[in-house]
Amino acid sequence: MPVSSPCGVCRIHAEQEAGGPAAELLIHRDPLWHLRHHPHPSPLTGWLLLDSARHLGGAMEFDPVESAAFGPMLQRSSRLVRELTGCDRVYAIAFGEGARHLHVHLIPRLGADGASESWAVADLYRVVAAGERPAAAPADVLALVRRAQQLTARW
Repeated sequence: MPVSSPCGVCRIHAEQEAGGPAAELLIHRDPLWHLRHHPHPSPLTGWLLLDSARHLGGAMEFDPVESAAFGPMLQRSSRLVRELTGCDRVYAIAFGEGARHLHVHLIPRLGADGASESWAVADLYRVVAAGERPAAAPADVLALVRRAQQLTARW
């Protein structure tokens, strides 16, 4: 979709391809998937998003190639979050209401941080977006992205 598309995820992908600001948060891109860090304000360092490259609303719209590739890419990306953050678990959440383009939130569950526990991550998201709690430090996010790019270079 063109940059003027009403789809926010498609606009991010176009900006990444054009080398715009969203490109600095891009970790990995291939013909099917874009893996990126959550944009600022990010609730947590290591909160990644796995997007379908093609504009589609969800897994029910996968073609056979996307369907076969999704599980392995989701697993690889989740393992990356764990490696980068040392988290206990990785939550994978896809609602598709804010942008009707498949984007799976990969959220590190950090045992010492109760704000990253289960449904509390929704509250964390809201308080950070409202400016009531500090977002992840942009320098920390960029350092994690650079490390993730090195780790995914061989994918």
